[in-house]
Amino acid sequence: MNENKKNMNKGAAILFLIFALLFFVLFVRFFTIQVSGKVDGHSLKNEALEKYLKTDELEAKRGTIYDRKGNVIAEDTSSFTLVAILDPSMTTNPKEPKHVTDPEKTAKVLAKYIDLDKDEIERILTKKNKDGKPPFQVEFGKAGRNLSNKTKKSIEAENLPGITFIRDSKRFYPNGKFASHLIGFAQKPEDGTGSMTGQMGIEKAYEKYLKGTNGKIEYKSDLWGYLLPGKSEMVKEPENGDNIYLTIDTKIQTFLEDALNEVEKQYKPGKAFGIVADAKTGEILAMSQRPSFHPGTREGLDQSWQNDLVEYAFEPGSTFKIFTLAAAIEEGVFDPNAYYQSGSYKVGPNTIRDHNGGNGWGNITYLEGVQRSSNVAMANLLEKMGPDVFRQYLDDFGFGKKTGIGLPNEAAGSILYRYPIEQVTTSFGQGTTTTALQMIQAATAITNDGKMMKPYVIDQIVDDQSKEAIVDNKAKVIGEPISKETSEQVLDVLETVTSSEHGTGKAYQIEGYEVAGKTGTAQMPNPKGGYLKGSNNYIFSFLGMAPKDDPELIVYVAVAQPQLEGEGGSAPVSKVFNPVMRNSLQYLNIEPEQGAAVKTVKLQDWTKKKKEEAVKSLTKDGAEPIVIGTGPNIVGQLPEPGTELLQGEKVILKTDGEPTMPNLKGWSLRDVMKLAKLANIQVSFTGEGYVQSQNIQPGTVLKPNQKLIVTLKKPKEKSKK
Repeated sequence: MNENKKNMNKGAAILFLIFALLFFVLFVRFFTIQVSGKVDGHSLKNEALEKYLKTDELEAKRGTIYDRKGNVIAEDTSSFTLVAILDPSMTTNPKEPKHVTDPEKTAKVLAKYIDLDKDEIERILTKKNKDGKPPFQVEFGKAGRNLSNKTKKSIEAENLPGITFIRDSKRFYPNGKFASHLIGFAQKPEDGTGSMTGQMGIEKAYEKYLKGTNGKIEYKSDLWGYLLPGKSEMVKEPENGDNIYLTIDTKIQTFLEDALNEVEKQYKPGKAFGIVADAKTGEILAMSQRPSFHPGTREGLDQSWQNDLVEYAFEPGSTFKIFTLAAAIEEGVFDPNAYYQSGSYKVGPNTIRDHNGGNGWGNITYLEGVQRSSNVAMANLLEKMGPDVFRQYLDDFGFGKKTGIGLPNEAAGSILYRYPIEQVTTSFGQGTTTTALQMIQAATAITNDGKMMKPYVIDQIVDDQSKEAIVDNKAKVIGEPISKETSEQVLDVLETVTSSEHGTGKAYQIEGYEVAGKTGTAQMPNPKGGYLKGSNNYIFSFLGMAPKDDPELIVYVAVAQPQLEGEGGSAPVSKVFNPVMRNSLQYLNIEPEQGAAVKTVKLQDWTKKKKEEAVKSLTKDGAEPIVIGTGPNIVGQLPEPGTELLQGEKVILKTDGEPTMPNLKGWSLRDVMKLAKLANIQVSFTGEGYVQSQNIQPGTVLKPNQKLIVTLKKPKEKSKK
């Protein structure tokens, strides 16, 4: 008994020691934690802060992009993400459900407002987790994001249980397809998370200015995330992005967009682009291209990603002769009244030909050579000044170098000038490549007394908080390749290209203003080598400056591979250049010249009037009336009434008598088509150019659906005009 008691006391003592030791260890551990505030190297204070201190991000507003007058081109605006609550526990009052109670009905209604069909919406609304229960909430992917306030209100008016919205921001482009490749676009990742970033154009190039810095809000919460009583938020305000003011003028840009829309619709070109610049400062007032895209929806972006006015280097054709002419005048080797033999020019084993198949126009003056866009004239001028001298002018005019406008992926172009044949072809714009922006830059030397201006499109970048300009661009002279006297003489010569009898630019005359400029027709390279064949595989262009005596604007337009139907390449180009230049000059309050010659004829409606009266009046106005029919009264006409034609163009008049065939020699195919439409006959043709022969003799009475076959003179070589 005593032995058992003794053992029990001994066991109790051991247990006491064990518990005492454990208590001591716990006490030491507790005391250590109390003193140090750390457990296994982790700060308990920080752990508590992390558990109860909540942080939310405050998104910075992206900088706004404005035009030169403060009109918004791109800005952040509120958008909404559609959300459906599926968890039934959110509903505490069955009469006022807070979750989706009827997926089929909800899907049917939502399908009217978002780009998903009813079945797909219903599938999303009936989703289940792995445990068979519905998720708390669901979204609808891309179709349910970036919804406008109008769409949000429309959905809310349907009173659908469980349907709610999360406020967000999106990039808004109020003008739609408006300088889209210049402005570019910004967007959030497809999954809707992350910050909005610029993807192309100015939105990408000036991301560091536009993006801003997000802020944050910190607050202490309880276990469920609610703000604890008596606790305040700690807010770090976001720093909004800086605002960018462009040199673009919304009004002039709209003129350009509208004109390009018409040409795209009518001629369906492979590409078309135009640029308008201030002739004195180099400021870009408008630039656009086709195909284009909508920066908000990105519709059309798959057709053309690059900014053709900056990134596309191409052979400019005869618009380049402007600078060959300027160099020749500056070197004193251009005598407008001196004669040369046009037609062809030998360069070693190669022959340079004028654009009429090398036939030329006989022994003509250099002034007439420029007016007719003679390649041989340029070759002779190059010979007179020397290829090394001209090569220096190419550098002085900025060709082969980027302009430094500050837009992404700018091309430098290339000067192909190693061999004599390349030197000669460069003089009339073949082989050597340029960008439209380089052509504008070089042209400022012609319009600005010989001083070449650096083109720019960013006027100012303004800090959002201080409202002070952190970037402030000014007009900058970057060279003086020619003298003031030379620039004035170049303008005088180029004005005759649009006004003289032999000028290739007559289609670019604008009533009330003298236009100086040069046409261009350049073959397009074949990826397999050589050049593409066919009458439509050219880049037709015009570089024009107005008013001639004191140019205010430079407009460059190019149209590649238009679908022409009997028309010359000047048709689509002039339908962009003329309205853009005319409307822009008038918008800028540049007064028309007093007494300026009117070179157009506005057709009145001659139907139901006497033939003699129509012929007499049209002849007096400078048009060429062509009468088909033996009757005394006019019953039809082409072009339509109200059309403005250049003096000397044909007006087809159909009388009430039997239609008769006129002499078509020298007619363009376009005029032949007018005749065929009025006379109700069919046309077949061979060759290119102008009519040389016809199967129906002049004076023959025409029968309905009769077939007319004409042969056109086909040039041996297409021009580089």
